[in-house]
Amino acid sequence: MIIKEKNLDDILKVNCDKEGIEKASRIISDGGIVVFPTDTVYGIGCDPYNKKSVQKIYEIKSRSIVKSLPVLTYSKETAKKIAHFDKITEKIADKFWPGALTMILKIKDKKIKESLNLEDKIAIRVPNHKCTLELLEKCNFLVGTSANISGNSSYTNPKDCLQDMKGYDVFVDGGIISSGGESTIIEIENKEIKIIREGSLSKEEISQI
Repeated sequence: MIIKEKNLDDILKVNCDKEGIEKASRIISDGGIVVFPTDTVYGIGCDPYNKKSVQKIYEIKSRSIVKSLPVLTYSKETAKKIAHFDKITEKIADKFWPGALTMILKIKDKKIKESLNLEDKIAIRVPNHKCTLELLEKCNFLVGTSANISGNSSYTNPKDCLQDMKGYDVFVDGGIISSGGESTIIEIENKEIKIIREGSLSKEEISQI
């Protein structure tokens, strides 16, 4: 599939307010692609249950199909609808969500497993950003990967992101993000914390639960 590049004038740009979030959520439910602010960097996402939209994310980012996409949601309770938690991951979620921590958990939702082309695990996070959480309350789940071409730096400045990224449908402007870096990704193996990607949270901080 070839993505038609849009001029900046063709992209719907909305603010992080009630009206903007409502417009963005409607576009997402219709299969559109959204760029949005998080507590770490600007992200790009879609309805994770929409296969065509998921494929478009891969194309926009020039991302290898073998690299699975993470999912954002607005609470641990919502995350439990698609992923399995144990006592350790429950404690970690209670302490660090919302926040810059992504957990790799066993998946239990067969539909999202199929649409995201996953095996038996899913990467999931609750971001600590008011605007994004309000959007997620409308959508429940969003693919939430960094809004950049794979291998390039992530964006914290909306002007740079808006100018450089192409192929999406709506840009939710949350201003410049003051970020400590991308989220730390962890997985629990044999009751031990395994760091998959080191980010703004250290293993020592996470271990203090």
